[in-house]
Amino acid sequence: MSKGKIGAIVVSMVLVFYFVLMGHRAWILVREPDLVPRLMGIALFVLPLIGAWTLVVELMFGARTEKLARILKSEGGLPVDDLPRTPGGKIIRESADEAFGQYQAEAEAAPDDWRSWFRLSCAYDACGDRKRARSTMRKAVNMYRAGVKQNS
Repeated sequence: MSKGKIGAIVVSMVLVFYFVLMGHRAWILVREPDLVPRLMGIALFVLPLIGAWTLVVELMFGARTEKLARILKSEGGLPVDDLPRTPGGKIIRESADEAFGQYQAEAEAAPDDWRSWFRLSCAYDACGDRKRARSTMRKAVNMYRAGVKQNS
């Protein structure tokens, strides 16, 4: 099991503990006769629900991304991780920027192929643009899921 998965499991367990703890505190406040504690109790119920929803969405995103990576690996389509790195293991930004053009051109040439968007997401990530990497990966996941639904 990778360090990332172990970290996700640990953080998820801590959040679930937090949600249970806040749910208990919320229940105590909701049972109070005064209005203010009751409102605080309701808020304490709502906030963990939002947090739980966010946790589930992120875990599903991770699982779907991993599924696409397995598919690409089995097809031999994962991008090769051969970019030069610093002694600390970080990708050298200039080399990532140079390689980026190839993946961008591939995505522009095949805009309906989730595989090209997955590889473009990896290129964004190598360049350090996490926001665009996640957005592009979400696009790849949605395209894959739409294709699966069409084929069903």
